[in-house]
Amino acid sequence: MKNIRNIAIIAHVDHGKTTLVDALLRQSNTQMKKEFDQKNLIMDTNELEKERGITIFSKNASVVYKGTKINIIDTPGHADFGGEVERVLSMVDGCLLLVDAQDGPMPQTRFVLKQALKMKHKIIVVINKVDKTNARVSFALNRIFDLFVELGADEDTAFFPVIYAVAKEGKASLTPELSSMHNIAPIFNSIIEHIPEPAGDSNKPLQLLVSNITYDNHKGRIAIGKVYNGTLNVGEQVARISRAGEITKTTISTLGTFEGLEKIDVKTAEAGDIVAVSGNAEITIGETLTDAQNPVALSVLKIEEPTIRMTFSVNTSPFAGREGKLTTSRHISERLYKELETDVALRVEDGPKGDWIVSGRGELHLAILIERLRREGYEFQVARPQVITKLIDGKRLTPYEQVFIEVPEEYSGTVMQKMGARHGQLVDMKTEEKVAFFEFIISTRELFGYRSEFIADTKGLGILNTLFYEYKAETSSRYTRGHGSLVAHESGTTKTYGLINAQDRGIIFVGAGETVYKGQVIGKNPREEDIKINVCREKNLTNMRSKGEDVAARLKTPVKMGLEEALEYIDDTELVEVTPKNIRIRKIILDEVEQRRSRMLNRN
Repeated sequence: MKNIRNIAIIAHVDHGKTTLVDALLRQSNTQMKKEFDQKNLIMDTNELEKERGITIFSKNASVVYKGTKINIIDTPGHADFGGEVERVLSMVDGCLLLVDAQDGPMPQTRFVLKQALKMKHKIIVVINKVDKTNARVSFALNRIFDLFVELGADEDTAFFPVIYAVAKEGKASLTPELSSMHNIAPIFNSIIEHIPEPAGDSNKPLQLLVSNITYDNHKGRIAIGKVYNGTLNVGEQVARISRAGEITKTTISTLGTFEGLEKIDVKTAEAGDIVAVSGNAEITIGETLTDAQNPVALSVLKIEEPTIRMTFSVNTSPFAGREGKLTTSRHISERLYKELETDVALRVEDGPKGDWIVSGRGELHLAILIERLRREGYEFQVARPQVITKLIDGKRLTPYEQVFIEVPEEYSGTVMQKMGARHGQLVDMKTEEKVAFFEFIISTRELFGYRSEFIADTKGLGILNTLFYEYKAETSSRYTRGHGSLVAHESGTTKTYGLINAQDRGIIFVGAGETVYKGQVIGKNPREEDIKINVCREKNLTNMRSKGEDVAARLKTPVKMGLEEALEYIDDTELVEVTPKNIRIRKIILDEVEQRRSRMLNRN
């Protein structure tokens, strides 16, 4: 076991975490597939991760350096994927905390670091991107130390080893001078020196905690976890202890360890290593595989509860079934419940109207799930995100968020105004080098829809990050979105003439020549009420002028609504229709007469 080190990489989005892992893999001369050339980041294999430039799913890899096997786990950097983070940290004995030399530690870094410190992991700090023109190495180092103290780190942990790096070039050093950097070896040496070897005992009865689940077409369900004690052998009968404490017997069909990015079949594995086992179709995250004669369970992984829920349902629009391959209730239900096998932070339950209530850690968590289903060919519709409240001691409590905002000083007034309108409580404010930093506490419900508004207000120059704060009593007043919708008056194909008349009423979401249906939201009205508009209206021909004269030049470019923008936009009377080809916003009740009747019934 002295020849094994298990580490996780902690970093905020875009601080170079995946790039650093890439350098570690390449410079350890790890064998990799031919498709991984110098242009591709090895660990970002998921299509969504490549597009967004963030890590969504944790991944295992390993390298061998000077006879020591180093198991590396790339962790998500966003708090919405905390379910991934928490179970990953259960497999490791230490962490590399990667921080951008210009930004310093960011809010998402705080979230993952807090979990690591709870588990008493040894932390090595890597200050990355020291070659940037605006790098502030001393500032970043001081902020990291302040963060450790703020999170309650003990004296030994707070005096952490520091390495300076330019991960993009695969270089690191114990000093920030670029001239002293030659390769990534200082990081390898620090891992071997400072990260403790696994504490398990190979002579004790077997104990393995399942922390991740994958699937193989030939081997079936594969459980990934760390062997805490004992030895695991292929063909051995072991006991499986479920999260509820039930004990069943199972046999290990295959056993593998990680070499580079590949799983290599082995006959036996000892305490301290991270392994992948198959042989049980029912095994899930948080369960223990243990000695059949002396079954002893490890502590069940505790995952923070979801704070947001959304209602998923079968698409009922007039265009239902046109664009998706998997559209039925059975298809959608099976896929949602299957997701529970690998996402421990997700909850799915059957709704009262043949729909499903899906709960997650945040808007991004659920938006990524929706996008993945959409790309797999599913077609469905989702309602506005709702917060999950709790009833404690007779009081209704709602989730609150910590919001960290960084904007150029000239936009600070707009931020204060908008957060004030949403009843945000200002906790801290400071200005450094014409950049304003804010910290607010705000109800999760009130924060819905602000992110896209914030980007527009700050011309894309602002940075907004959120963390779950706590459950507490909500104020009686609530923020309303302050605008209505422009709704298609009839079904048909949009015409330039109809759109020109509509764009005088507000912001348009559709272009000319698109097919729309009655009740579809085709734009945003600056006023609070909804307006019915006929965007399929054509200009009548006369003998005085031609059909298209002086029309196309005046038509503005429509604002295309992506998935996350649509989820932020809708209110309780609207739905987002999700298909593999399109994202549409629609009214729940498409017919205007039915809408009026429904409003009358609700008033009565």
